Amino acid sequence: MTHWGNLSINEKGHLILGGCDAIDLAARFGTPLYVMEEDTIRGVCRGYVRAINGYPGGGKALFAGKAFLITAMCKIIESEGLGLDVVSGGELYVAMNAGFDLKNVYLHGNNKTPEDLRMAVKAGIGRIVIDSANEIGLLAGIAKELGRIQDVSVRIKPGIEAHTHEYIKTGQVDSKFGFGIGDGQGMRAVRDILAQPSLSLIGLHCHIGSQIFELQPFRDAVDVMLNYMLKVEQETGFVFSEINFGGGYGIHYTAEDAPLRPDEYVKTMLDELTALCNKKGVTPPFFVIEPGRSIVGEAGTTLYTVGDIKTIPDIRTYVSVDGSMADNPRPALYQAVYTCALAGKMDAPEETVVSIAGRTCESGDMLIWNAKLPETQAGDVLAVFSTGAYNYSMASNYNKLPHPAVVLVKDGRAELMVKRQSYDDLIKNDVIPSWL
Repeated sequence: MTHWGNLSINEKGHLILGGCDAIDLAARFGTPLYVMEEDTIRGVCRGYVRAINGYPGGGKALFAGKAFLITAMCKIIESEGLGLDVVSGGELYVAMNAGFDLKNVYLHGNNKTPEDLRMAVKAGIGRIVIDSANEIGLLAGIAKELGRIQDVSVRIKPGIEAHTHEYIKTGQVDSKFGFGIGDGQGMRAVRDILAQPSLSLIGLHCHIGSQIFELQPFRDAVDVMLNYMLKVEQETGFVFSEINFGGGYGIHYTAEDAPLRPDEYVKTMLDELTALCNKKGVTPPFFVIEPGRSIVGEAGTTLYTVGDIKTIPDIRTYVSVDGSMADNPRPALYQAVYTCALAGKMDAPEETVVSIAGRTCESGDMLIWNAKLPETQAGDVLAVFSTGAYNYSMASNYNKLPHPAVVLVKDGRAELMVKRQSYDDLIKNDVIPSWL
């Protein structure tokens, strides 16, 4: 567990999360249970803020809300000086309900609905990142109707192939996101936006992918974006004042993962950007990044209770837990790999190899293959690490399983961030047609 600096073990050999005994958390709040460590979240936020401070062009970090967006999370990131990016009316509503300063909120999405755009403009959102040609006229019309001039950015595809899973690559040319450079779509979008009186073009945006460990793709993104900014100025006379490089910084899921610290990623990008600006004699643009996974990923641990254990001689032992792909779909979606441990036997030798099975009625519902654990028994509490990002966010009610509770832990205190769904919650929106 040395790769997770936020984890510790007490004298009983129990896992400690945020000063709380994981066995006690499971008993108090039930399982499956998402546990989020406040100090870990805040520590990463502060690392990003420190890394940006001192850059001559100024800058800020926005938390990528899709990773883990709830009301309490909005309170944490705003108190640490971060903005927020959202990708739907629902995420924007969470920010509004939390009282978040909407001038520090950016709206993304490759197919924003008219309702999303109207809600965002009416609310006074800081920036809308335009992603398609159709969106330009649609947004301009809505802003005009509401008597607003909306600040916008334009998303381009920098054509960078980052080494990550195929489904989470976003910067390459063949992507549903953004405008191309080589095909002239980006330049046409810039001209079309500039022609709209109700839109004010501010920024250039890109995002090259997720769970990236290498530094070179981020250097490449800086080079492409600054050169494109200069190309736009040369062809149109317009100068972008802001460049948003998205996120994508990797975290530990297994001991084999080798991410850098957040400040190392940012320092690399800012050094490259500063050097290029000096070389080309241009004013450094305002620098924006959108980390999500790296802020909350390692702060999260999911606790499960072991149920059935089934051994197939000479083949495999399946250890089933009370959670599933419903609370963590990433192994099924991306073949994501996780690390686990028995929360009550942290000091015990790992003498067995088992595979962790979820409880849904799907053969593919496997959370972890070939995990090394101590001798495992029904009733043991299994901890799966680095589940803070895209687990709660992507949870479903498949097989009518209620969403787990989310608990925030800090200095030995534990309180709910999200209540566990009840069976009544599962059917509260059901309606029986009149003819039945």
